[in-house]
Amino acid sequence: MSEQHLDSFTQQQKQAYDRVNQYLLDALNALPFTDLPLAQAMRYGTLLGGKRLRPFLTYAIGSMFGVSQENLDAPAAAVECIHAYSLIHDDLPAMDDDDLRRGQPTCHIKYGEGNAVLAGDALQTLAFQLLSSAPMPDVTDKDRIAMIAELSYASGLAGMCGGQALDLDAEGKQVNLESLERIHQHKTGALIRAAIRLGAFAAGEKGQQLLPVLDKYAQSIGLAFQVQDDILDVIGDSEVTGKRQGTDAEHEKSTYPSLLGLEAAQKKARELYHDAIDALETLQSHGYNIEMLSALANFIIERKS
Repeated sequence: MSEQHLDSFTQQQKQAYDRVNQYLLDALNALPFTDLPLAQAMRYGTLLGGKRLRPFLTYAIGSMFGVSQENLDAPAAAVECIHAYSLIHDDLPAMDDDDLRRGQPTCHIKYGEGNAVLAGDALQTLAFQLLSSAPMPDVTDKDRIAMIAELSYASGLAGMCGGQALDLDAEGKQVNLESLERIHQHKTGALIRAAIRLGAFAAGEKGQQLLPVLDKYAQSIGLAFQVQDDILDVIGDSEVTGKRQGTDAEHEKSTYPSLLGLEAAQKKARELYHDAIDALETLQSHGYNIEMLSALANFIIERKS
């Protein structure tokens, strides 16, 4: 990636980060009982750093189709609410039992398990409140309903929750590569795919016509993201990643490095990157600017946190 393209990507990533953070803060502050520990736990779990990859995807896809940011704020925030809820619950003692997230105490460590459970629950409902009632001036009711259906599907048993259940069931077992990919396509990939699809639904018919191509891109970067996560758990710096290194091994989880070896896992990430670029070239052939999506695919396999 050229230095100019990298600068442009970094700038747009920061703009998306700042924009969705402000929108989320406003939405959280508009809720009742803001003085309760529950409300504080929701803000903490949602606004405690992070890359905002999923909102960025929603903004990037929608913008590619010419959708204004005002029409993309609610879906971008909604998908981040689901992501934040999933992380809060993933960190709980009954799940991954982590005490560090983004270099800070996890939500249940700071606010207690009860408030952490409720914070995740309330963030999930906030996501659908935003999709159903927040302003999206140029989005039809039909496409708004499609967004609700998409995020619901990606968040539930058929998507993220199902993937987490498969992951829990696999702890302490040696699973094969096919099973591992199935876990990650649901646990991580489903929400990334949904973020992309929300941007496409905001564009109406022209976005929906290209869903098969967008799904191929989503599948490639979603799996690449998880492969890189597995790699960072082995070779990452805890001060950079914000998580304790080696937690996958502690929980006896099968990972790409444990199944393939570190070098082969790194090769797998690069192959997935090239698969993503192949999908983008199809979009480019339809006249769309793929620069930001290409830069994001590169960022996913090169990131250190």
